[in-house]
Amino acid sequence: MNQNPKHETVIILDFGSQYTQLIARRVREAGVYCEILPFNASVGEILARKPRGLILSGSPSSVYDDGSPRPTPDLLQNIDVPILGICYGLQILASDLGGEVKSSKSREYGYGEGLKPRPYRLRAE
Repeated sequence: MNQNPKHETVIILDFGSQYTQLIARRVREAGVYCEILPFNASVGEILARKPRGLILSGSPSSVYDDGSPRPTPDLLQNIDVPILGICYGLQILASDLGGEVKSSKSREYGYGEGLKPRPYRLRAE
């Protein structure tokens, strides 16, 4: 365990996504040290690493599935760093912060086609 890091650390909580290792690779390619911990890592275990950010990975589950993986219940109240939720991780954030997660009529996987952005100006003239 890294008690006195000489670098900034981002923690990735793994909820079972097939992309967790890819997320870690991309974070590392950006020059940021990261560690992957299991989704149920204790707050103490996370804080001991002195993270500068937390990423909640995806999962094949839904927050409404019985037995779906959940982080430690007091995680969001005790971690004071920026948090990024990816897919299921975002469902966790929404659900645990009082939001509602709803199913879509269509499923997404892989390449998605977005809308063409409208031109805009950064400054008013």
